[in-house]
Amino acid sequence: MNENRMSVGAFFQKYTMIIALVVVVIFFAILTGGKNLLPGNINNLISQNGYVFVLAAGMLLCILTGGNIDLSVGSVVCFTAAVGCVLMDNDVNMWIAVLAMLAIGLLIGAFQGFWIAKLHVPAFIATLSGMYAFRGFSNVVLGGYQVSVTNEAFLNLFGGGAKCYVPDFIRQAMGTTGKPNLTCLAIGIIAVLIFIGLKVRKILIQKKLNIHQSIPAQLATTAVISAVVIWLTFKLASHKGFPTVLIWIGLVLGIYQYITTKTAIGRHLYAVGGNEKATALSGVKTRNVYWFAYASIGLMAGLAGILTAARAKGIDPTYAEGYEMDAIASCFIGGASAYGGVGKVSGMIVGAVLMGVINQGMNIVGVDSNFQKVVKGLVLLLAVVFDVLSKRQKR
Repeated sequence: MNENRMSVGAFFQKYTMIIALVVVVIFFAILTGGKNLLPGNINNLISQNGYVFVLAAGMLLCILTGGNIDLSVGSVVCFTAAVGCVLMDNDVNMWIAVLAMLAIGLLIGAFQGFWIAKLHVPAFIATLSGMYAFRGFSNVVLGGYQVSVTNEAFLNLFGGGAKCYVPDFIRQAMGTTGKPNLTCLAIGIIAVLIFIGLKVRKILIQKKLNIHQSIPAQLATTAVISAVVIWLTFKLASHKGFPTVLIWIGLVLGIYQYITTKTAIGRHLYAVGGNEKATALSGVKTRNVYWFAYASIGLMAGLAGILTAARAKGIDPTYAEGYEMDAIASCFIGGASAYGGVGKVSGMIVGAVLMGVINQGMNIVGVDSNFQKVVKGLVLLLAVVFDVLSKRQKR
């Protein structure tokens, strides 16, 4: 009986945020009469929170190193977007502007990583100074005014134009029109088949290596995730199809999932967050780990700048304020430890989706923006308190 209680407790501890996400979705579905589950609103949820997924992926690596954060990413997003928009406004080739935004973000991240890794300046201070500095640079570049983007190819590719969806190639080949979007459905089905194949391969490897993991639980989890993906795919197919911003989100999340689970630098990130001194004594150059983490978040800020400029069809000096808080909150709500060394990309995704669902649900209901901030703050506090209490129980 005691073992069953322990297993139930472990289950709820492991899947707390997923359960919370389901409860919140159902709550707002009842409150809004199902409006939050309409295809158009699901599409908007993805498009409006694209920058959150991108920035949170980079922020996760910083948090893994010991609970460190980057407070400058909102300002860096604005600065990189400002440079790119000004370049395109002066008829510079779109791809040159895109590469410039990514390069500037990477250089800024490496620059801030230098102070943190080499000179041991606290990450909070180094990035706080960056937050002020790059917001100021954004204003200088823009001259205090908004700069618009009219390049249709840029807008459509990065999620801001009327045609920012993957074309329905299957219906085009068939010579028909209408809904659902068959190409979108095909993408979703292929993604699910790949996911199932990888899970089955993992289970077979576990059996071969005699690793004791609950196969029924893994199969059940795989089935639930697959069903959710198919449902979301059908919803998107019933709207306008597969949004291009989802391609960039999927690419980023796939790369960061691989980095954190399959690479040496990923293992070093967890090791530094767990015990930096022991990691250094084992021969790992911890300085390079910090440098990598902050260069990474800088690059993601550059990409988020591209997505933000496309979504807003331009940029002004006030854009991207609070982006850093959305990214940090998504990581902590998704299970990343405030002490470092613990956190997963999958958890961060749940955290980002939960924040997005709460924001959108409150907007549909008509909750005052000030109270929305209160709710977001309380959700973040509860997530961190849960992490702290979990640590005490383990001790």
